[in-house]
Amino acid sequence: MNKLPLTKRAQILGLLVEGNSLRATSRLADCSINTVTKLLVDVGTACAAYQDKTLRNLTCKRIQCDEIWAFVYAKNKNAPPEMMAAGEAGDIWTWTALDAQTKLIASWMVGERTVAAAHVFVADLASRLANPCATDHRWPQGLSERRRGFIRWRHRLRHVGKALRRG
Repeated sequence: MNKLPLTKRAQILGLLVEGNSLRATSRLADCSINTVTKLLVDVGTACAAYQDKTLRNLTCKRIQCDEIWAFVYAKNKNAPPEMMAAGEAGDIWTWTALDAQTKLIASWMVGERTVAAAHVFVADLASRLANPCATDHRWPQGLSERRRGFIRWRHRLRHVGKALRRG
C-alpha cells in the first residue's frame, strides 16, 4: 500500500478546508478521488477522537443550541424508498452546542430530528460540562406533530446544569 507524503496530505486538506469539492481537490492535487475520500475519512475519525478526549470539563457560561437541516442524495419527498430504508438518502440534521463567549462547538451530533436524538445530544453535552450553565436555542418552524417531545427536550436542555449537580 502506498503512503501519501505529508506535503501532499497537507495540500489535500488545505484544498478541502478552502471549500473545494472532492472532485476539484483530486484534480488540483493530481490524485485519485478515492485517495481524497480515504484521507478525509481518516482525518475525520482522528478529529472526532481528539474532540471526544479533550472537550471535557468545559467551563462554559452560556450555551447556544441549534439544529441544522441538510439532505443526503435527495430530500425525503424525492428519495427512493429503498435508499431511505437503508439510510442512504433523505433528511439529516446536525445538532450543535456553541459556547456563546468563545465560539467553541462544545458538542455536535449528526442524526435524525427526533426526541430520542435530542436526548442523546443533551446527554453528551451534559457529560462535557464542568459546571451548570445557561442554555439558549432557536426553535425551527413546524414542530406540530412532535411539539410535546421537543418541549420536554427544551425543559431538559434548560436544566442540564441541575442534572450535573445531581450526578
